Amino acid sequence: MRIGMFTDTYSPDINGVVSSIVTLQNALEALGHEVFIITNQPHVFKQNYEDKVLRLPGIELKSMYGYTMSSPVHIRAMKEIAEMKLDIIHGHTEFGIGLFARIVARRLDLPLVSTYHTTYEDYTHYINPLHIKTVEKFARISVSKLSKLYGSSCQAMIAPSEKTKEMLLGYGINREIYVIPTGLNLSRFDKKRSTPTNIHDLRAKYGITDKTFVILYVGRLAKEKSIDFVIEGFAKLDLNKNDVKLMIVGGGPDEVALAELTKTLHIQDKVVFTGKIPSLNVPAYYHASDAFVSASLTETQGMTFIEALAAECPLFARPDDVLTELVIEDKTGYYFKTTKEFADKIMHHLSKSKAEIDAMRVAAKTQVRVYDDREFGKSVEKVYQSTVQSYKHSVFLKNIKLKDDVAECLFESAEGPFKITVSLETVTQKGLKRLIMVDQKMIDELMEDEKFVLAYQSCIKKLAMKDRTRKEMYDFLTQKTDLKIKQINDLVELLEEKNYINDTNYANSAVSNLASLLQGKQRIIRTLRQKGIPQDLIDGALQQDDEDSEIKNALRYAEKIMPTIKDQSLKMKQQKLNLKLMSQGYEYSIIDIVMKSLNFSEDERNQLTNCTKAAAKAVKKYSSKYQGSALKNHVFDYLAQKGFEVDDINAVFSDMVWTDEQN
Repeated sequence: MRIGMFTDTYSPDINGVVSSIVTLQNALEALGHEVFIITNQPHVFKQNYEDKVLRLPGIELKSMYGYTMSSPVHIRAMKEIAEMKLDIIHGHTEFGIGLFARIVARRLDLPLVSTYHTTYEDYTHYINPLHIKTVEKFARISVSKLSKLYGSSCQAMIAPSEKTKEMLLGYGINREIYVIPTGLNLSRFDKKRSTPTNIHDLRAKYGITDKTFVILYVGRLAKEKSIDFVIEGFAKLDLNKNDVKLMIVGGGPDEVALAELTKTLHIQDKVVFTGKIPSLNVPAYYHASDAFVSASLTETQGMTFIEALAAECPLFARPDDVLTELVIEDKTGYYFKTTKEFADKIMHHLSKSKAEIDAMRVAAKTQVRVYDDREFGKSVEKVYQSTVQSYKHSVFLKNIKLKDDVAECLFESAEGPFKITVSLETVTQKGLKRLIMVDQKMIDELMEDEKFVLAYQSCIKKLAMKDRTRKEMYDFLTQKTDLKIKQINDLVELLEEKNYINDTNYANSAVSNLASLLQGKQRIIRTLRQKGIPQDLIDGALQQDDEDSEIKNALRYAEKIMPTIKDQSLKMKQQKLNLKLMSQGYEYSIIDIVMKSLNFSEDERNQLTNCTKAAAKAVKKYSSKYQGSALKNHVFDYLAQKGFEVDDINAVFSDMVWTDEQN
C-alpha cells in the first residue's frame, strides 16, 4: 500500500506528533508499505522533494515557538503528489497541511484518514495573549467547528485515547473513530542501552552527582504544560536536607519565564534547564533520571509518560483520563492535585527502600508493553484496509436541495444518479456537504432516515385531514410502514413534541363533540378507550360535563327517538327506549330519571289503536298457516310478546271474527 502522510511538523522537529508519525512510518515500512511524507518548511517560496519527503513552502511563527504554518493550497505540489500514486491519505493535523490533505483527497479521489493528535482548545492562548474572555470563547468555538469540518471530510479518524474520542464526539464528528494508542519503539528507551559510564557522564555534564535524586521533565516549555506548577511544588521540598534536582529537557516560549521563576523561588541551583535536545539523545536523559514529572492536563495520550515508563522511571502526574492505564498509584507512580501534594509524594517515594524502588521500576517497564510499535503499525494498517474497502463502495454527493423542512441529497454512483431525502437535522449531524464522498455505511444510515422522513410526511398528511390519537398514529406506522419499533417511538414522540398529536386536547375535544351528539358518558369512555386515550386523561376530560348536562342530553335524545318507535305497546316502547338510552352510553340512574320525566299520555291513549294495528299485522303473518282458534292463539301470543295488556288484547279480539272452517 502507498501511504501519504500529511503533517505540519516532521523531523528534524522534536515533539510528540513527530515522534508518533516517525514511529508509525517505521512500523508501516517494516510491514512492507511505502510511506510518503508531505510536510512544510520555514521557507515562503521553497519546495523540495527528497527521499519520499515533500516539503512545501511555509511561514515560521515565532510566537508559537517555531511552528510552521502552511497555506492549504499548493498547486505546484499536486503533480508530484499525483505521481506518488497513493492508495490512501493520512492527515496528522487539522489546519494548514491538513486542509491541503483534504483538497488532495478530493482531487485525486482517495480515502482520507485523520489522526487527532492535539487538543487545540488548550492552545488558544497563543492567539489571545491578553486572555480576553470573548476572544477565548470565540477561539474555542472556532476550533470546535473547524475540527468538526475536517473530521466530517475524512472517512475515518484515529484517536490516541478514549478521552480524545469523547472530545471528538462532543464536536459532533460522526465518522468512524478508532481508538489506537500511539506506539513506541520500546527498545529505544530500554535502560540497558545506556551504560553506567554514559549515565555518570551525562549527569556530570550538568553538575549532578551519582547520589542525587533526579526528577525529569521532557517536552515543550509552554503554558499549557503547566511546568510552573511543577517548579512551585518542587520548591516546597526541604532542598537543604534532600539531595534532589529537577531536570527540565526541552525548549519553548516559556523557557525564560520559567528560569526567572526558579530564581524568584531561590531554587535556581536545584533546577537544570538543558534546552532543546536532539530526539536521538532524549532516551539517555530518561536513563540518567530517577523519576518523571508532568503536570499537563492537555495531553491526548501523553507519549512522554510512556517513554518514561519504558525507561523505568516512575511517574508523578496530575489525574487525567489519558493516564488511567499508565499511572497506578504507588506501583508505577503517583498522582498529585496540589503543589504541596507533589512535594509530599516525592518525600514518600524517597522514603522507600531500594528494593521497593526497584520493584516500581520493573512495574513501570511492564506497564507499557502494550504500546509496542509493531502492534501500533498493525492496528493502523487494519484501519487503512477497512477504509480503502469502504471507500470503494462510496458515492459522490453532488448536491443538496432544501425543500421545506427536508433535504434532498443527490448522489452519483457507478450505477447512475439517485437521491435520498433526509431531515435537516441529519444533514447537520452527519456533516453532509456538497462534493464529498459518502461511504456505504453512511448511505445505509441515510436510507433509514429517509424511511423516517417519508413516514413523517405521511403522518402530517393524515393529521391534516383529521385529529388522531397517539395510539392511532402508532397503529398506522406499525401497519403501513416498515419502520423499526425505535423509529416508530421516536416519530410518535416527535409528533407529540410538535403538538401534531395531543391526547389531552383530543380527549377534551372528543368529550365536547360526542356530548353534542347526545352520547352518554359510558359510550364516550368506550370510544376514547378504543382510541387509546389513557383513563386519567378520559377522567380529566369528563370533568367538564356535570350530571345535569348529561340528563338534559339524555332527555333530548329520548324525545328525539320516541317518534321513531311506532305501532308498539307502551311497555314495549318503554323497553326499546330504555335499551336505546343504554346503547347511547347513559347510566341506569340517568335513564331512570329520563323515563320518569317523559310524557307517555298520548301512547296510553293510542294503546288500543296500536294493539288493533298489531293484531292485523299478526293475522296477516299467520293466516296462511292457521285458521280459527289456532290463528287466534298465535295472534294472542304475538301481541303479548309485544307487551300489550290482556284487557286490550281481549277488547281487540271481541271485534274480530274467528272461524274453524279450515280445521
